[in-house]
Amino acid sequence: MPVDRPTLPPVRLRPDAELARAALAAPLLARAVRLARWAGPQTRVGAGGELVDAQLGDAAEVLGLPRDEEGEAYASEAWRVAVDTGLVEVHDPADGGGDAGTAVAGEALPLVTRGGPQDVLALWLDGLETVFADAAAPVLDDVDALIGEDGTLDFEALDWDPEAEAAFLDGILANLYALTVAEHGAGDGPVPLPALAASVIIPEDMGEPTDDVLEQVSEAMMRLDDQFRVLEPMGLVEYRPVDEELMTEEGADEPSPADLDEEDVARYGMVRLTPLGLYGVRSRLLEAGVAAPAVGDLAERGADELLGAVGGFPQAAARAETEQWLAGREPVAAARELLAAARGADAGSPLRRLHCQQALALVGAEAEPAVREVLDDPQLGGLARVWLAERGAADVPPPPETMIFWLAIDTIAAQLDADGDLDELQDLVEGLTGRHSGFFHEAWRVEHPSTPEVLEAMGRLHRDRQLAKDARKAAFKARSRTGS
Repeated sequence: MPVDRPTLPPVRLRPDAELARAALAAPLLARAVRLARWAGPQTRVGAGGELVDAQLGDAAEVLGLPRDEEGEAYASEAWRVAVDTGLVEVHDPADGGGDAGTAVAGEALPLVTRGGPQDVLALWLDGLETVFADAAAPVLDDVDALIGEDGTLDFEALDWDPEAEAAFLDGILANLYALTVAEHGAGDGPVPLPALAASVIIPEDMGEPTDDVLEQVSEAMMRLDDQFRVLEPMGLVEYRPVDEELMTEEGADEPSPADLDEEDVARYGMVRLTPLGLYGVRSRLLEAGVAAPAVGDLAERGADELLGAVGGFPQAAARAETEQWLAGREPVAAARELLAAARGADAGSPLRRLHCQQALALVGAEAEPAVREVLDDPQLGGLARVWLAERGAADVPPPPETMIFWLAIDTIAAQLDADGDLDELQDLVEGLTGRHSGFFHEAWRVEHPSTPEVLEAMGRLHRDRQLAKDARKAAFKARSRTGS
C-alpha cells in the first residue's frame, strides 16, 4: 500500500563514518574526551558530579586553555558533557571517601577509538542533549538573587518556563532543518537570523507584521544569538553571530529585521546546519514522532512504498531515492515490480504510474523485456509504448484509440496530483488537444476514475476559450455518465 507523504522532504545524509569523524572533531566533544582520559584517582567532584573549584584550573590546562575564569568555564562545560555521555564515571563520597566524590574514565570512553560509527554518533547525540539543555537555559546575571530560602533556584522569580524554552529552540531547529532540505531552500548556504526568527514568530497568514510582532522577532533574534553560540562548539551549526556594533550604533538599542538590505543582513547573524547538524536535528525530529525521511530509507522496501512516497519528494531527492532502490536489484525483476506497483484505480495511481515511468528510465534498456510484457495491459500499455518509443525500440504495436485517450487522462491526472508548474501543465493540456482533434468529444467516455476531474481542470487551464468551454461540457457529460 502507498505510504503517507512525509511532511518534510528527504535529507541527503553523509555516510555514518564521515559523520562520526565530524562528531569526534567537534570542539566540545573533543574536550570532553580529553578530560575523560585525564580523570583518575586524583580527580575530585562535587555532589552533582561537577569538578570542584580547585581542579577547574588543572582541567583548563589539560585542554590547553588559560587558568582564568573563561578557561575554567570551558573546562566545566566539557566536564559536564563527559559526565552526561558516560565518558566519565562519578563516584560519590561514600564510595570514594572524603568530602568530595571521585571520577574515573567511564565505559563509553573506549567507544571513541574502538566503537563503530553508530556508537560514536550515539555518544555525540547524548552530548547534544546536554548542550541543548544549556542553550535553552536562561542567561543569569545575578544568580544569588534568584536562590530561594530552600537553596533552590526560584523559577517564578526567574520568569522562565523550561518546557516552553525547549519547545521554542526545538521549533527553531526544526524550521532551520526544513529551510535547509526544502527543494529551493538554503541547501548548504546559511540562513539569515532575522528570517529564521520570523519563521516561528510571524503567522503565515499575517500580511504586514505589526510593530509588536517585529519587536518579538528582534527579541527572538537576541535569544537565538546566545543559543547558537552555545550550540556551535558541539558541531551542530556554523554560526556568524550578531554584530556587536549594532548594539552601540545610534538608534539601534536592539536589532530589528525591518528595513534590512542585502548588504547589512549578515550583520544580524547567519546560521547553517552542518552535515552533522542535519543528522542531529533529524534524530530529534524522529524521536518527537515527526516524519523526517532520509534518502535511502526506502532502499529495502517494496516498489509500492517507493512509488507512493517519492510522489511527495522534490525531483532531485526522488531520483536519488529511486537510484538507491534500483542499485540493489536485478533490472528486469525491478522493472516488473515497479510495473506491478503502478497498477490501480485509486486516487494515487496516476502519480504512481508517472514515477514508475521515471524509474524505468533509470533502469535503462535492460528493462525492455518487462516493459513488453505489459503492452496489452489497459493501464500500463500506453506507458509501455511511450517508454519503448523513446528508446527507438522496434516492433512497437500502435495503441488502440481507447488507450490513447486513457493515457492522456492518466497523464494529466498525475501532473495535477504532482502540483507541477502551471505553465508546463497548460502546455501539456493544449498539446494533447492540439494533437487530437475532437479530443473532448471522445474524452468524456474514457473509463478512468479521474476523467471528470481532469476535464474540469482542462476547462480551467486551457487558454482557448472555446476549447475550455468544450472541456467543461465534457466534464459534465462524464459526471452524468458515472453518476458522480
